[in-house]
Amino acid sequence: MRLCTVVRDTPSWRASSAVEARALARRSVSRACSASVIISTKPFGKSLKLQLHIARFHASFRQASCDDSCRIGPNRNCGELIMKNIVVVGAGKIGSTIAEMLSASGDYRVTLVDRSAAQLAAAELPAGVETQELDIAAAGELEKVLAGKFAVLSAAPFHLTTRIAEAAAATGVHYLDLTEDVVSTRRVKELARGAKNAFIPQCGLAPGFISIVANDLASRFDTLESVRMRVGALPQYPSNALNYNLTWSTDGVINEYCEPCEAIVEGELIEVPPLEEREEFSLDGVTYEAFNTSGGLGTLAETLKGKVRTLNYRTIRYPGHAAIMKALLNDLGLRHRRDVLKDIFESALPSTLQDVVIVFVTVSGRRNGRLLQETYANKIYSQRVGNLVRSAIQITTASGICAVLDMLADGSLPAKGFVRQEDIALHAFLANRFGRAYAQHEMVSRLAS
Repeated sequence: MRLCTVVRDTPSWRASSAVEARALARRSVSRACSASVIISTKPFGKSLKLQLHIARFHASFRQASCDDSCRIGPNRNCGELIMKNIVVVGAGKIGSTIAEMLSASGDYRVTLVDRSAAQLAAAELPAGVETQELDIAAAGELEKVLAGKFAVLSAAPFHLTTRIAEAAAATGVHYLDLTEDVVSTRRVKELARGAKNAFIPQCGLAPGFISIVANDLASRFDTLESVRMRVGALPQYPSNALNYNLTWSTDGVINEYCEPCEAIVEGELIEVPPLEEREEFSLDGVTYEAFNTSGGLGTLAETLKGKVRTLNYRTIRYPGHAAIMKALLNDLGLRHRRDVLKDIFESALPSTLQDVVIVFVTVSGRRNGRLLQETYANKIYSQRVGNLVRSAIQITTASGICAVLDMLADGSLPAKGFVRQEDIALHAFLANRFGRAYAQHEMVSRLAS
């Protein structure tokens, strides 16, 4: 019997970047796993026993080759070295950041879709990201783009969420979104019933990461009294009467200021009005206000119904913001003319990259008969991602959905049906390469342990 010599390439440790090394590793796996083992069978004839021996040897060689190379990649799963094709819908601030992060990882081939050629041209993207101008409202067009892809990520305005989800359902592609819109999420949940692909809505900051944190804290108690969730994306240097700058979707901000909010009060799941129940608190010596806004609870209200006395979500702003917004929306009636309010905001409020995201969750309950409280507090600031400075809200929102996609791809999350954010373990999220964006401070790591 004669065996040929198989040469396996190994990635150069002089690779200029992690992405380059990962690409070299991927090529090595491809060559090693497809190499042929040449065995002369003439002296032994064509016995079934020998053929089985050859087959087992070849299979074990392929597995060993793949397993060795997998240790180089970001995940321990050999399948992760095969690039997955992803479609991101929406080329705005968040969508372009998602595309950049996924492409830079070296494990995803990304197509960024938007109906605006100008928006696509303005997006600062790495060379590996493909772009496609497309009106997703056109019948059948989005389905053509999604055919054969691994997943579609919606970074589009909330009113397009259901259209993208329906296209994912029609093509059997995994679906993830960032929406805070309650009605859209209910439709996504309907589509997920009996589906063979995964539907994972609300994968951003709030809803999203905030629910993962709140559920983790809640799990540490025998019985719950209250879960209070507060999140804000604020300018570091406010300079106008609203004490606010545009950092993400204008449509999203207006929607959460106008739609009814879910809450659990005295154990009952009810709706409460937006911009009401204002409170003040201090964190690191800075005073903030917080008030009801829609959608931030995600599905957590459903999950904790009957298990907690009080559950609420409120948006954090600098003092004075809520009073002006109530005057605009209620006194001037702009809640019924959202297009006018959007035009005012985008014409008068500058955007900024110098922002801070605040995540503040307080849970109280009983453990071993004692009434206790645990708090999670974290601030994330804008920082450089690749060659660009990205705002804190871009980083946290994009990192959230990228981390969930990673966990779906490596088998950590169910690959079919409806997946809630609170189904995701906090320690697993923070350990993910994208989720680490939230774990920049010692306190966060300590709370996740």
